[in-house]
Amino acid sequence: MEIIILLATYVVGSIPVGYLMIRSITGQNILELGSGNIGSTNVKRIAGKKVAAITQLLDMTKGLLPVGLYLYFAYDSHLTYYQNVTSDSFIYYVALASILGHDFSVFLKFKGGKGVNTTLGASVLLAPLAVFISVAFYFMAKWCFKYVSLGSITLAIMLVVSESVLNGITPTFYYLLACTILIIVSHRKNIGRLLRNQELPS
Repeated sequence: MEIIILLATYVVGSIPVGYLMIRSITGQNILELGSGNIGSTNVKRIAGKKVAAITQLLDMTKGLLPVGLYLYFAYDSHLTYYQNVTSDSFIYYVALASILGHDFSVFLKFKGGKGVNTTLGASVLLAPLAVFISVAFYFMAKWCFKYVSLGSITLAIMLVVSESVLNGITPTFYYLLACTILIIVSHRKNIGRLLRNQELPS
């Protein structure tokens, strides 16, 4: 049953929302446009803010829905999962399965996005304060430096830093550390362009 849950979660995470949105609206392949990424930032470049916002919301839902459903069915309705979730390591695998699905979509020959929105959706029920703090730092970094990529990298780092400061070294910390590593690795080309001063402002 656990394997089935993880596979189903991975498939849900693999739904390439940005790819499908651009294909339905323009008939083009987003993998061949802009940065070639299926995330909301590239969608915005191609189809505008409204389509990008829808993509962002749905990408977050891909992470939130599996985690939320697992918590709903695994624990009672009195919020006791907040007391028990850190002892249930399987929830972290569910969250990571949705993120890995987005990053390495089975529908796109294991290509995908950078996982920021799906990470936020998957993590908001597990580490709400860390997520909100990291999002605040994202907007500050983006406002100061005008780069979405730098904001996303800042967000990734602050996820794990915030959790360690708020709650110490817990299973949630290690889960968020894995998320941080995935986001930073997915931004390796952006980091190279930032270091060479070649990254385009967003």
